[in-house]
Amino acid sequence: MPTNDEALAALDRFVGEWTMGSSLAPAGEDAPRAVTSFEWLTGRRFLVQRWEIDVPDAPDGIAVIGFDTEDGPLVQHYFDSRGVARVYTMTFTNGRWTLERIATAPDFSQRFTGTFGPDGDTIDGVWELSHDRGATWETDFSLTYTRAH
Repeated sequence: MPTNDEALAALDRFVGEWTMGSSLAPAGEDAPRAVTSFEWLTGRRFLVQRWEIDVPDAPDGIAVIGFDTEDGPLVQHYFDSRGVARVYTMTFTNGRWTLERIATAPDFSQRFTGTFGPDGDTIDGVWELSHDRGATWETDFSLTYTRAH
């Protein structure tokens, strides 16, 4: 099992600027501007993600990724322009990125699974929803990150 420092160092793969494409939005030239960036907070203990999406119904936001406690798992603290705040448990191993939160009714649970492409310049993923605390999952939407060069 990697140490916390090794787990944080693995997150260097995220650092930089990315464009985003989603199954919820048109593709190609009609695609709305959707960008995200990852950068280390001073001290390299937390990775900060910011995103902007030029779709009125899609929120802009910020997330902070790091260890919640010395011995705990990675977590992502999520905040968006709607005023929504959530905490996801996160893993990142062998190029596979997962986020998950199990919620109680009437809220819904969510999980994201994304996989880095062989060149490291894409992440193909899917967001899923569960209305029964994670017993069954349904696809919400797909999301692809492409590194901006």
